[in-house]
Amino acid sequence: MKKLPWGTRNKLSDDELYGREKEISNIKSLLYSTEYANAPEILFTGVRGVGKTVFLNKIKEQLNEEGYLSILIDFSTSQSYQREHLTVTGIMKHYYKEIIKQSNKKGINLLTTRLKKYFQTKNFEIKDITTANSIQIPLIASEDDEASLMDFVLNLPQKIYEENQDKIKGVIILIDEFQIIKELNDYLNSFLWILRGHIQNHNNVAYIITGSMGMEDQLIYDIASQEGAFGGRIITQQLTPFDENTTKKYLNEKAPYLEFTQESFERFYKCTSGIPYYVNTLANLLPTNETIKKEDIIDTFDNNISYMIKYLVNIWIKLSNKEKDIIITLIDKPLKRKEISKKLETQSGSLSIYFKKLTELNLITNNNGTYLIKEEMLKRWLELEYAKNECYPYR
Repeated sequence: MKKLPWGTRNKLSDDELYGREKEISNIKSLLYSTEYANAPEILFTGVRGVGKTVFLNKIKEQLNEEGYLSILIDFSTSQSYQREHLTVTGIMKHYYKEIIKQSNKKGINLLTTRLKKYFQTKNFEIKDITTANSIQIPLIASEDDEASLMDFVLNLPQKIYEENQDKIKGVIILIDEFQIIKELNDYLNSFLWILRGHIQNHNNVAYIITGSMGMEDQLIYDIASQEGAFGGRIITQQLTPFDENTTKKYLNEKAPYLEFTQESFERFYKCTSGIPYYVNTLANLLPTNETIKKEDIIDTFDNNISYMIKYLVNIWIKLSNKEKDIIITLIDKPLKRKEISKKLETQSGSLSIYFKKLTELNLITNNNGTYLIKEEMLKRWLELEYAKNECYPYR
């Protein structure tokens, strides 16, 4: 019996990837114009767990097979981010490393480029002078020149195409976890405009930008609005969860050993909302080859919720106590901002920064002046933690 792929996997086989043929075809149709010097810029959105990274990996794999140089760059794996000190230089070094690595896999030799990069992106100075056999020898020190490094790395994909037109149809840059650039803080807006300034001069290099960004995220506005860095010219595409009918077909085809009743399937869909990460994870935890009852769904879901939402728990842990307070006030029912401030015994204006962060994290949403928890699974986890411990998990 073959289980469904776990939600933590970022690469799936053609047999495992289900129900995304239309979306893949649509994105590829846009990208094919890259071959004819009309490369698109695409902002690719979707809720957490919907499968954006899996989708990008499949696009990358197929386009490489079709003659493009397709490069997936995950900003969250950059060394400077992992060490909690994100810098533009750190991002650019990671960007460059991924271009070199995936170009080599494609059989494109960039030795000359690597030499040029060393000399064109460094500031050199004489650090000291030593003597050998009565000959004075200067000791040269170097450091990265940030502006030169950005210019070199961001222009590199177009140069690769121009020097390898006989080998590739175009270059496709897929940037995942783009939202981490928010940690650049005051330099964020400048970074976006510099990135856009280089991209707009590329004729045969297409870009897809994605990450964990809700539509209310300020970064979406900074990228895609008329006033944003891309001036409203970026194409927006969305990957949506499975509807109820697609979810049922998927489970019938890929997991026929799960025997749902109509009632238990409806509960299953309510628990997972058709988000593939949750669908696969919960399905793999259910009993097999026996009739699954509604109570089985509820028990399995509640007993494994901490495992299913590990990334949400990690986000929760990093929130301030005030941010946690706001979410907790919304567990029983949605509230207006003044009602929340009254419960927390504080001034409404002092909560602005916390509302902004929680909204950008896609944890809460504002519906015509009323705030509610957007992540239902986080809400359920908090309810269960309180029921078990008689207090909420602040620590």
